[in-house]
Amino acid sequence: MTYEIREETPSDPSAIHFVTAAAFRNMPYADGDEQEVVDRLRSAGALALSLVATVDQKVIGQISFSPAVSSSPSDAWFALGPVSVLPELQHMGIGSALIERGLARIREQGAVGCILTGSPTYYRRFGFEPAPRNAPDNEPKDFFMVKTFGSKRPVGQFRFHDAFYGDAHGS
Repeated sequence: MTYEIREETPSDPSAIHFVTAAAFRNMPYADGDEQEVVDRLRSAGALALSLVATVDQKVIGQISFSPAVSSSPSDAWFALGPVSVLPELQHMGIGSALIERGLARIREQGAVGCILTGSPTYYRRFGFEPAPRNAPDNEPKDFFMVKTFGSKRPVGQFRFHDAFYGDAHGS
């Protein structure tokens, strides 16, 4: 199957909402509001990068990057997530391609690094390392991970945008 990865366009949000809801519907670790997180990030102007994977112009996958707050406010850190692929197309490399392309793009934009909460087994392949001491208080420390793009190491706790927790207008 041939797919294309491109930036989100104004006509994509409803398809992204559908894909994200479908991707997380039967996942035991999902909160069930992942599609709302993407919508809230977009509404708050905090969707720094949104890439979609398409087949014949139909959205089949999406990845979100938003600003992350670190103890060094001058450093550009981003949060990855959610990343979604239609269930019937998972395990075909589409999610990995979205992650790799997205990480390359934020690095080109001057990011110091990227954070996420996710499976250490899965995300290690992209260079993420467990970072429990940097985890926000409201995130599971065993699943909090960091990827740096240079020699700068994270110090202190991070914060995800408030849209991850239901507030679309927070910082």
